[in-house]
Amino acid sequence: MSNTNIQYDEVIAQCREMFIFKMGDYGPNWRILRPETLTDQILIKAKRIRTLEINGESKVGEDIWPEFIGIINYGVMALIQLEKGYADDIDISSEKALELYDQYIESTKNLMIAKNTDYGEAWRLMRVQSYTDLIISKLQRIKAIENNGGKTLVSEGIDANIQDIINYSVFALIKHNEGKA
Repeated sequence: MSNTNIQYDEVIAQCREMFIFKMGDYGPNWRILRPETLTDQILIKAKRIRTLEINGESKVGEDIWPEFIGIINYGVMALIQLEKGYADDIDISSEKALELYDQYIESTKNLMIAKNTDYGEAWRLMRVQSYTDLIISKLQRIKAIENNGGKTLVSEGIDANIQDIINYSVFALIKHNEGKA
């Protein structure tokens, strides 16, 4: 498990760096996006990953790994938007956005640690394609919950599904970094 924690942090450091670079270019302009828009953006990335997995080639010359980074970063943005709501204008500094990023990643990692303990690192036995399918399935769940005004009867909420999506994406990148994907 300690190796998983280190690998998790290495993947997140890479994602965080991309988040910082993007904010350097655009600032936290994502604050204007409604949560549903972020759900759709994550879905676009997941569908591209699945298409590339099935077709085996990219017409634009980019493989699937940057898409998993994008899913993680859009997932964090979605968690922030769920709590704070969207804004009509950029209403936070890049520094505050990064502080929120770290906060939501910490809670998402804590969820991974708890589930990983219960499931005995079963994710290591899975194929990356299974993560992709599970991400798409979770996105369909999120869309159904969003279409139902955010209400569920017995199921996890949107935030828990997004955290699972982030964690599946981290697992895919860990496998990639290990040369097992």
